[in-house]
Amino acid sequence: MSTLPLKDSKGKKLGEVTLSDRFTVSDKGAQAVHQAVVTYQAHQHQGSASTLGKGAVSGSGKKPWKQKGLGRARAGYKQSPVWRGGAVVFGPHPRKVRKSIPRKVARLAFARAFSEKADAGAITVVNGIMLAAPRTKEMTALLSALDVRGKVLIVLHETDVNVCLAARNLPDAEVACADNVNVYQIIRYPQIVITQAAMEKIEQRLA
Repeated sequence: MSTLPLKDSKGKKLGEVTLSDRFTVSDKGAQAVHQAVVTYQAHQHQGSASTLGKGAVSGSGKKPWKQKGLGRARAGYKQSPVWRGGAVVFGPHPRKVRKSIPRKVARLAFARAFSEKADAGAITVVNGIMLAAPRTKEMTALLSALDVRGKVLIVLHETDVNVCLAARNLPDAEVACADNVNVYQIIRYPQIVITQAAMEKIEQRLA
């Protein structure tokens, strides 16, 4: 069982948090992480790109001009793909991209990703994050006190409006809840700031 340092919002060390065995996975799960990330990215596709084939382009079936005698290339219909405003050949159409992943594989992927961050010392556990006002300055001061620089993922046990509003102007910070934080977010951000209550909630997710 590994441990993580526990700090307060001022950066003062209060003790240590012992990670459950559910988080310490290092000998398996690499493929599960890959599968979880691919599944997440597939679900981000809107699949709304749409083009018109020659049967959907408006226009009559009348021949634009006669076949011979005008010195022009032959043309059979106005919806031809070679004409401006005509059809699109083999263009995209609306579709859904959905992948499924077994629940046990998803849990293993999350545990492996979280374990790697813990082993790298990239996780900072705080006893709580409370902002008096939704100001970016206060969030910047909090991250500075915790000695966190660069891209960071802030994980809360429940939605806090002040924290979300204070962090949304920071391009390198994202706020997530313990209920819906995913493997892609864990991997994407090199540093994670998580509350002690959120740690307990994530452990319940993996139970």
